[in-house]
Amino acid sequence: MQRYWAAKTILERYTGMGTIFVQGELIEKEEIPTLSFPAQEVLLEETLIAERISKIRQAMRLGNSAKLKVKIVFEDATGMKIVETTIWGVTDQRIILKKSIAIPICRVHDIKFF
Repeated sequence: MQRYWAAKTILERYTGMGTIFVQGELIEKEEIPTLSFPAQEVLLEETLIAERISKIRQAMRLGNSAKLKVKIVFEDATGMKIVETTIWGVTDQRIILKKSIAIPICRVHDIKFF
C-alpha cells in the first residue's frame, strides 16, 4: 500500500522556457508491465528529444558502472508516472530495466539524476 505523500512527487524539468514542475504518481518498477503505452511521442521539440536520448545513455552508463538510480518521468495512457530505478540497457525504442522490464522511449518526458 502506498502512502499518500509518497504517491505524488514534483520534479523540476528545465527547458528553454524556464522551470516546469511535473507532477506524477510514484510507482514501483514491477508495476510497469501492467501499464498501457500509446505510440505517440510526448516531446514536441527535437532538442528535447536529443537531450532525452543523451540523458538515457548517461543514466545507462552510470547504472552499469556505479549502479546509480535515476528518476524516470514518463507518461502512460492514464497520466504521468515516476519510477526510481537503474537503467540497464537501451534499444532504439525502449529503456530496459531489471527483469527485462521496458519503457518506450517515446513516452519518457525526462530523466532525473539524484
